[in-house]
Amino acid sequence: MNLRLADFIRAQIEPILQNWEEFAETLLSAGDMNTPQLRDHAREMLLAIADDLERDQSESEQTAKSKGHGPHADEADEAGQGDSKSWAEVHGGDRQTSGFSVMEAVSEFRALRASVVSLWTQAHSTLTGQQLEDLTRFHEAIDQAVAESLERYADAKEMDTRLFGAVLLASPDPIHVLDLEGRFVYANKATCDLFGLASSEIIGKSTFDLGFPYASDFQRNLEKVIAERSSYRGRFVHTFASGQGDRFEYLLAPVLGEDERTEAVVCICRDVTTQALAEEEAWHNAHHDLLTGLPNRRLFMDRLEQEIKHANRSSLPLAVLFMDLDGFKDVNDSQGHEAGDRLLSDVAQRLADCVRDDDTVARLGGDEFCVILVDAKQRSGVELVAQTIIEALAMPFDIGPKPVHVSVSVGIAFYPGDAACPNALLEAADRAMYSAKKAGSSRMCFLDEVDPRHAPSRKRA
Repeated sequence: MNLRLADFIRAQIEPILQNWEEFAETLLSAGDMNTPQLRDHAREMLLAIADDLERDQSESEQTAKSKGHGPHADEADEAGQGDSKSWAEVHGGDRQTSGFSVMEAVSEFRALRASVVSLWTQAHSTLTGQQLEDLTRFHEAIDQAVAESLERYADAKEMDTRLFGAVLLASPDPIHVLDLEGRFVYANKATCDLFGLASSEIIGKSTFDLGFPYASDFQRNLEKVIAERSSYRGRFVHTFASGQGDRFEYLLAPVLGEDERTEAVVCICRDVTTQALAEEEAWHNAHHDLLTGLPNRRLFMDRLEQEIKHANRSSLPLAVLFMDLDGFKDVNDSQGHEAGDRLLSDVAQRLADCVRDDDTVARLGGDEFCVILVDAKQRSGVELVAQTIIEALAMPFDIGPKPVHVSVSVGIAFYPGDAACPNALLEAADRAMYSAKKAGSSRMCFLDEVDPRHAPSRKRA
């Protein structure tokens, strides 16, 4: 049977595509494509090649095709031989958009050639002169398809590059590209505006060279992105020369080459100053007493838990002082809530002045305050702090027409001697305070001094 190659391609198109598809599935960029997507243009290209094989061609056309210069799709269209774009051109543009590399795009044509030739030679033990001529013209058609596809691929790539450049230029977010040494190789206008530097002053420099204080952390994260070929989100605080914001969030993303190795890293920054300040204010309000600015009960209990863990690791005791003002209700009732608020604020300041920076002073609510004394190795030292507090609060407060006098009752409990968990330790100090209050004003009481038969716990809200 003397079958022409054009007829063979049409008759065997499914086996040809099946062989080709098995190869195409091995391409990295084709991994997420289904069968219709893989075959999207291959069938049409084969049918177009079959039609071309049957078309008469002049000697000049033969010579041009042998050199890979067949008629362009536009010329063929004018002659009534095709569409304005060949299927090879459509395929090249699509593969560029789909993220195929040049080698992957070319490999698809190689596989298509191999599939046709393999099945054609299997079906014919010997090839006649006409069949050899068809095979030669088929190779020429494939070569031309490769050329058309790559030309369209390059055009699409160039267009993408121009569009990408325009997007980067117009982006309000600072975007820059760094090489594997952390040096800037590209910086968009927003980056230059943020840094307060010209592009020429940035390119070729690193964050170290530019004197940015976050450079060490940034470089460490950059190296992690390069090594692991994965993205990283981070934050830094810095005020640039431009004065724009001071809290920034950034994304580092690797640029991978055809060998899947990191070639460069893209960094996208975003000014999150307004958002960060709002978050910090919300957190502060949720964890601090709005009147005095001291930690509230929630933050106090969290710090107490952390200090207990630290004390357990370091084998150093800590003390909790629970305080309740004596005479505060009289001031609040006689002079009003505004005077009472001023009194509480002044009390908070005096308490803070009586302890070290590492200690914690908190207002639990009403006229109740607490102090965590860390590294409380000596009972005498804790007693001295408590006495200092009593004396400081016994001094008159200038909050109205006349000086106001209050006193304080202080209860003291130790970790781990008196209690082993935050709630139990706070309750122990509360019981000791209750005994101090029953004994009179301006008194302190350690828990081990309390007779449990005469000092019941107070009911707490």
